[in-house]
Formats: sequence, structure tokens, C-alpha cells
Amino acid sequence: MKEILEILENNARISTKDLAKLTKKKEKDVVKEIKNLEKKGVIVKYKTVINKDLAKEENATLAIIEVKVTPQKDLGFDYIAERIYRFEEVKSCYLLSGTYDLLLIVEGKDLHTVANFVAEKLAPLESVKGTISHFMLKKYKEDGVVLKRDKDRKRLTITY
Repeated sequence: MKEILEILENNARISTKDLAKLTKKKEKDVVKEIKNLEKKGVIVKYKTVINKDLAKEENATLAIIEVKVTPQKDLGFDYIAERIYRFEEVKSCYLLSGTYDLLLIVEGKDLHTVANFVAEKLAPLESVKGTISHFMLKKYKEDGVVLKRDKDRKRLTITY
């Protein structure tokens, strides 16, 4: 199982035939194992990492938002986290240790959309005690993949 997961994590488009060769298993057993992993929720989604800078698409604005919350009695952090991650703007939500409780990845069409989400939807929630927003300027690596950079860009030599 672990071997199949590692291979799929690095290449979700690999054929079951090639996966069977790599794992030295029968293809029908590999197919069965993948279906079982999907059914159990171990495999949640297959994803393509896209370098949007090179795709020439209009990039959405991404923000990393730290959220300080006060969990409700008998409900803990899960309740408020669920209320927050159900907003369509929230792409990821993590429980953290440290100064802030939740870390959100939020996406909007522009800076104002993200700011309005924080001001109008997130901050007014009763359990939310504070937020800090960081706007993403550039991605260098995503999901373990280094995003290709222009090879022609070189630092200028500093001369005195």
C-alpha cells in the first residue's frame, strides 16, 4: 500500500500496468488496491500542479491567513474550523500549535476580494479573536515540485 501511494503521489497519471511493474504486483491487484484506497478515503483526489505564471492565465490572489480563535465549550477547534473551511474562498485549513490556531490558504480574484472575505465573513465570526494576513507574491515550490523559473534571469554583477 505505502509503495503504491508514494508512486501515485509523485505521478498520479501513471498507468496501472506501469504501477504493477514497479511494485512487482499483478495489475488487477493494483487496480483493486487503488479502488480500496479511494473507497476508504486514503486517496482523496488526484491533482495537477500548474505553474500559472507560465500558463499565461490571470492569477488569482492567494493569501495565507493566521487565525486566532476561542473554541466553544464541548465543541473544540473542529467546530469553528468546519465553519471556516466551508467558505468557498478557503482552499486549505490547518490546525496549528503556537501563537495562532488555524492557518488558512485563501483565494480571491484580487486583493480586495480577499480583504473583503476577511473583513465581512471571517473576522465577524464570534469565535475569531484575531487574524493576520500574508499575501503570496510568488511561488517557488508547490506540493514538493519546484516551479520552473526563467533560465535567462541572472543577477547583475555589482561593480564598484
